[in-house]
Formats: sequence, C-alpha cells, structure tokens
Amino acid sequence: MKGILGRKVGMTQVFTKEGKLIPVTVVAVEENTVMQVKNVETDGYNAVQLGVIDKKEKNASRASVGHAKKANTTPKRFLKEIRDCEGNYQVGDKISADIFEVGDVVDVTGTSKGKGFAGSIKRHGQSRGPTTHGSNYHRGPGSLGTMLPKRVLKGKNLPGHMGAETVTVQNLEIVEVNPAESYILVSGNIPGAKHALVLIKSAVKNNRKKNPKEIMTYVEETVVDNVEDVQEEATVETEETTTEEKSE
Repeated sequence: MKGILGRKVGMTQVFTKEGKLIPVTVVAVEENTVMQVKNVETDGYNAVQLGVIDKKEKNASRASVGHAKKANTTPKRFLKEIRDCEGNYQVGDKISADIFEVGDVVDVTGTSKGKGFAGSIKRHGQSRGPTTHGSNYHRGPGSLGTMLPKRVLKGKNLPGHMGAETVTVQNLEIVEVNPAESYILVSGNIPGAKHALVLIKSAVKNNRKKNPKEIMTYVEETVVDNVEDVQEEATVETEETTTEEKSE
C-alpha cells in the first residue's frame, strides 16, 4: 500500500496515440512529509502519518507544534494515516508525485460536495408522483410504512442533508505523473470540489493488469521559433542562389 495527499484542481481530457479520448482529473501534489511512523509493538498496527500544507505556528496548538518538531518541519494543516505502507520510511522523509507510476490502479478518497437540504427525489433518486389534476402526491417521500409497527422504520429514505460525506472511488488509473510540475492525472472523476483535499492510495480490489497508456503531447511554437525558421530558409535560398551564379 502506498499513498499521497493532494488537492483536486479540476477536470480535462487527454488523447492516447491510438486516438482514444480519456477524461482525467488533475491533482496537484505538494511534497508530503512523514510526520509519524507507527508499528505493531508500540501502536498495535503499522501505519505512516503524512502531513501536507504548512500552517503558521501562531495558529497551531502546542501539541501540533511539538509533533511537527519531531519531524523537523513546520505544523501541517492536514494529517492522514496510511496503513500497511510500502517501504521503510523514517520520520521527516519527503514523498512526492513520483511515488506512483503511469498505469497504477488507485483508490481516491475525498469529501463530496455539500448540497444542503434535499428532497427524497434528488437525494435518493425516487420517482415522482403523477402531475395530473386530482393528485395530491407529486414530490413527497411516499408511504412511510405499514399499519404495523405504527412507526417509521430505520433506514427509510427521507429528505435531509445531502453531500459533504467521505466518498471513495475505486480502481482509477494513473494516466500521467509529472514530478517536475507536481501533478498527477487520474482517469475519470473523483469526489470533492475544486481545491479539495484528496487521498490517492493503491487500489484495494485491483484485479487488472498494469496497462500504461501513451498520451499525446503538444509543443507550442513561439514567435522566436517562427523567425528562426524563416531565417534558416532565407539562408538556404541565398546559398543556393550563390551556387547557381558561380556555376554559370
């Protein structure tokens, strides 16, 4: 198991060399710091605690400041544990985007967008009632139960708060890893609003073989490149003209 914390930037699309379009989500990955290493002897389980995004000491508690000093770093805004992490990490180690490779299958966990109070149709996808005259049932929750036990049973789908829950999307593929610009492209969509914190970790239910895809890259030409090309063409034409004049 390996993982890293990042921020969701937004969605875009890339093309493979075979011409296939792949919708991807861009995840900005800052350098993660190993804040704590847990083991079976002291904590009862193996885990690595990662921290990301610095926080001012004046806004941090004394406990978090002391915790960060053990890792020789500043207090972090977000902390997350990854159990059974691969590799031998030490407190204070840095983890960057190159921990993953193109073709790796991952699970992405984030907090879904909050929708506020929503009815049963929007929240649970229930069907609405008839719209004809005489109907007194349009967008209500419907029957709340049988004659007995004369109460609403637990688990009934009713209107209420929608979203703002921890959601995990499984078996997504890493399309591109760019350590130089600190971002990862993940196939498909992931939970959360823009700039929301997400956790990318190895897939738990992965049965697929690794199949990295080669994506198209584009090089933008600048005005300087065009001027240089024109100058080279002019130089070649001048040399050809001079050679023809000498031969005559």
